[in-house]
Amino acid sequence: MRATSEIYGVPLSSLADINPSRLTGSLQPSDEVSFIPMGDVSESGRWLGNQTRRLSEVQNGFTCFAEGDVLFAKITPCMENGKGCLATGLSNSVGFGSTEFHVLRAKNHSDAGYIYQWSTYQDLRKAARNSMTGSAGQQRVPADFFEKFLVPAPPKSEQTKIAEILSTVDRAISQTEALIAKQQRLKTGLMQDLLTRGIDEHGNLRSEQTHQFKDSPLGRIPVEWEVKRLGSLLANINQGWSPDCEADAAAQGEWGILKTTAVVWEGYQDHENKELPRILTPRPHLEIQAGDLLMTRAGPNSRVGVIAYVYCTRSKLMLSDKIYRLVPTKEAEGRFLCYSLSSSGSQRHLSNLKTGMAESQTNISQEIVKALMTVCPPSAEQSLIADRLDHISGESNKSTTVLSKLRALKTALMQDLLTGRKRVTDLLDKTEEAA
Repeated sequence: MRATSEIYGVPLSSLADINPSRLTGSLQPSDEVSFIPMGDVSESGRWLGNQTRRLSEVQNGFTCFAEGDVLFAKITPCMENGKGCLATGLSNSVGFGSTEFHVLRAKNHSDAGYIYQWSTYQDLRKAARNSMTGSAGQQRVPADFFEKFLVPAPPKSEQTKIAEILSTVDRAISQTEALIAKQQRLKTGLMQDLLTRGIDEHGNLRSEQTHQFKDSPLGRIPVEWEVKRLGSLLANINQGWSPDCEADAAAQGEWGILKTTAVVWEGYQDHENKELPRILTPRPHLEIQAGDLLMTRAGPNSRVGVIAYVYCTRSKLMLSDKIYRLVPTKEAEGRFLCYSLSSSGSQRHLSNLKTGMAESQTNISQEIVKALMTVCPPSAEQSLIADRLDHISGESNKSTTVLSKLRALKTALMQDLLTGRKRVTDLLDKTEEAA
């Protein structure tokens, strides 16, 4: 463990008691306590639920912990995935939970938040994985791991400041994740409305109370709309190339082949590509262009039928043989088709048409793609619908970018602050001067 000359590595167990004795105080059997099963802690180290139980229901057969204790999942794969939490806000300051938790209780000279941040640090998790014992599928981190793993032990005031800085970023990450989830819910609801009701001549959503609707194979739709097979709205379907490529992504200015992971529900990802060997001649007619509509055609079931519209892309990337390029006719707007084909109704229809093994390898032929049914509003309305959905997608994408930056910041801060590579003593001095 790297540390400055002022901070010496000590076993984590010197900062925290490991699996300490139970503390239920003067609680009665009928009193409520918090209950935290493994499913209620996230892989980002948070307590997601707020369950309570009577003490009499959980005092036997479960792990006991107290307010401020750190829970650390000890069994595979929960440990490797990052499960655990800082137990705060417990009912009656006591909790019980899974027997697959180690409990770390901060000693008087140490800070619980600092111990919690260390419990989430990837270096610690990697070392814990290497210490596991037991049979395959039932391996666990032994309690004595914490007696061997060394961490810097700055003064408690410095530990508290480190935890404060890192927890501030944690809160920002949590708030941004909640915003993204809200934006996704709004987008889902708006898609449902726009793809079934559309936009009238005044820019408002239609309703059956004020507009005429009709029955269709896809449900009730405005009378101005049609339901068509996708094949009638496509000028062409292109399938790409499958050369034997290098594993690394192509550098800027070099030719590459898209991986299927370039097409995800979040949008087109041009960095997901493989470098084309220089001995092979590129096929420029397969180069991805802005305005392309891409659909995965083969792979694991969850990865087939995924659709993305290419708003922009770097040059010299080619279509792979596991991705279709759908070329719309003038009657269809590519962005609208992308939203329509990614709707829950279209995806349910498509799932019934896939061929191959249900989980490991499935495929959709061009005939299946052409047979898909989709709503077809007038061209101008397709563009209006796509514009509105683009707007909310853009807001979600901005939030996703912020989230990525926050996660990168958290990683960098943990590497600097937890290891002692950078100290917070200057911040502490300023705080003392202000006081």
